[in-house]
Amino acid sequence: MSMSDNPKKPIISPNLPSKSRFMVELLLAWIIARLPWFGVPFKWLESYFHEISHAIATVISGGSVANIQLFLNGAGFCFSQGGNVILIGLAGYLGAALWGGLLFYLATWMQGIRLYFGLIAGLVFYSMLLWARDPLTIIILSMLCILFCLPLKFHQNTILVSLLRVIALVVVVNAINSPTALLGITGQGDADILAANSMIPSYFWVALWWVSSLFVLYLCWLRIRPNNIKRNK
Repeated sequence: MSMSDNPKKPIISPNLPSKSRFMVELLLAWIIARLPWFGVPFKWLESYFHEISHAIATVISGGSVANIQLFLNGAGFCFSQGGNVILIGLAGYLGAALWGGLLFYLATWMQGIRLYFGLIAGLVFYSMLLWARDPLTIIILSMLCILFCLPLKFHQNTILVSLLRVIALVVVVNAINSPTALLGITGQGDADILAANSMIPSYFWVALWWVSSLFVLYLCWLRIRPNNIKRNK
């Protein structure tokens, strides 16, 4: 019997990394997230998804968004009015982690990578038209839009797909690291805003974001487990 005749022979998707490759990509993402200069463009991704999550939460809770601003150092702001303060404050770090997990899932989904990365590129472009006011933010969002358009043409390029997985993991790793910096900040930041409006201590919200981001990373790990590999019928 040939190997192709074996009904139990697993067929591994070219977009689905092995466990060892996942660990290498995760290590690379962790290193990139800690690099002071080289890691800043990757920080723009987490910052964008953080701010767009604030914006989406503002809109769905009845508020209005004036503009989104991104900075060279990877920081960002969402200027808004109205809406549910708790939902808006919670959405930033939680949303960034969820977006990172979604990007990883899409980067391992061969059938959906073109369509859904195209939709994310459309979201970036649409948000740029709506809420980007300064030249730097427009330039950064244009670069992100181009990045998310690449799978439309090169979705079968293994190097690009691996890069997309690393980028997704960088977003998740940054979502894990970023909330912990709030523990040393008083009087500002999402955690203090939530604490002031909920009577729940800021460290609770930091812990919630941290645990949520770790859970998203765990879901990424589950995505590449052997029981997710399709088998020949």
